[in-house]
Amino acid sequence: MRPLLLRPPLGCLDSFFGSFRASRNKLVTQAAVVPHLYYFRKTMHYQTEERGRPHSPDYRIYFKTSDGKYISPFHDISLIAETEQDNDVPAKKPKKNDSEVLFNMVVEVPRWSNAKMEIATKEPLNPIKQDVKKGKLRYVANIFPHKGYIWNYGAIPQTWEDPNHTDAETKCCGDNDPIDVCEIGTQVCSPGQVIQVKVLGILAMIDEGEMDWKVIAINVKDPDAKKLNSGCFPQITSTASI
Repeated sequence: MRPLLLRPPLGCLDSFFGSFRASRNKLVTQAAVVPHLYYFRKTMHYQTEERGRPHSPDYRIYFKTSDGKYISPFHDISLIAETEQDNDVPAKKPKKNDSEVLFNMVVEVPRWSNAKMEIATKEPLNPIKQDVKKGKLRYVANIFPHKGYIWNYGAIPQTWEDPNHTDAETKCCGDNDPIDVCEIGTQVCSPGQVIQVKVLGILAMIDEGEMDWKVIAINVKDPDAKKLNSGCFPQITSTASI
């Protein structure tokens, strides 16, 4: 993976995020029941259901609403964090932090862990699974003195890097995945946790000839969140708005 540091003018993030488009079709197939033990973990208005054995090819983390309906973290979780009402029903008004709109982030890989987990965009309901390359489960190597990922790593729901769109700066096309997020706060999150983040910046990465943008963000609950701000604020386009 080769990093490419860009120094774009003010408003660059707005044009970057505005270039993404995706299908609005949503997966509605229910996950089949399998004879594995699983448990539920509450995360905002969502629950996660783990199936299979961790660190195995069949391990999956499915998402459900608080009333038990299976959903896709790719398509069905809101891109923009919404203000909560007293009756636990999300309001339509975007949630703001010091006049900034906040975004939802689906955590795939917790900080300090090694297994490369990702949203399975080609599977029904898009569960989180461990990535496999050349028949082997993928892990990130430790780089002394750190262990695994040095941040919480995940994706912004309802976003997509278009493989048919060529970036004007890098001349590379998107990698056909949701936009990645590196959350630099101090909290160690859980796989499948949905947190609200403030966008701080963007880093252009080229991975095997494909654009692989990394959004740099911070959990709004982090003690340093109010101290850190971006130079220009992005207009992120939802896949559900097309």
